[in-house]
Amino acid sequence: MTVKTPGKTFVKNPIQGTKFTIAISSAKGGVGKSTFATNLALALKKIGCKVGLLDADIYGPSLPKLFSINEKPESDGKTLIPIKKYDIQCMSIGFLTDEQTPMIWRGPMVTSAIKTFTQKVAWKDLDFIIVDMPPGTGDTQLTFAQEIKMDGVIIISTPQEIALQDVKRGIKMFDKLDVKIIGLIDNMSHFIGDDGKKYAIFGEGGVKRTAEEFNKNFLGEIPINPEVGKQGDLGTPIVEKNPDHEISKIYKNLAEKIKSTYPLS
Repeated sequence: MTVKTPGKTFVKNPIQGTKFTIAISSAKGGVGKSTFATNLALALKKIGCKVGLLDADIYGPSLPKLFSINEKPESDGKTLIPIKKYDIQCMSIGFLTDEQTPMIWRGPMVTSAIKTFTQKVAWKDLDFIIVDMPPGTGDTQLTFAQEIKMDGVIIISTPQEIALQDVKRGIKMFDKLDVKIIGLIDNMSHFIGDDGKKYAIFGEGGVKRTAEEFNKNFLGEIPINPEVGKQGDLGTPIVEKNPDHEISKIYKNLAEKIKSTYPLS
């Protein structure tokens, strides 16, 4: 696959060992993107897919904590072997460094790390690889968009305008770089109080309005639930710990939509 941008033509190559590459992006930090990525990966596994999870956030890797992985990946001298947890093949820069070590890297080093994770990791027989992208519209996003055959991206946001400003930039970036936007998710959309009432503490309807503004699919809402954060901190994401939880069912429905969009046979 090739993609053209002014003055350049890029050849996009698939990640070897995978059928479909789905990126999870936000453009804004702190909106629950990594929690979404891990739970979506687990939901895809629960419905019978073979799944990989690539933590592409070099400066702020979350996968080691969210999956409680403390070991380092093995290597055969040429490639890194993904660490398997919850029957998902995983890779993160956080597996290769100490938890509190800051990645004080310039752009070319980040690009080199991304190329290692997409070209020199022995991903094996995957239906889907879920890529947890970093915030922003920088080197990592450009490397993926220009060089990796991404089959789609899901954009995560909370409803308030300060988050949606960055989301709109992200939408325009992916459109410009010819990456299919599967749709937008309204994360932490509201919570239900002990009184049974719905509280939209970040505002209401902003993500759906943004999807309509840019003619993109609105994939739905994921409410705030304390159990989601608790299980993430414990390294047992909600979909794995309690597949019958109301939040887990939302992720399963999303996984079914994705599976139906990208036929595996």
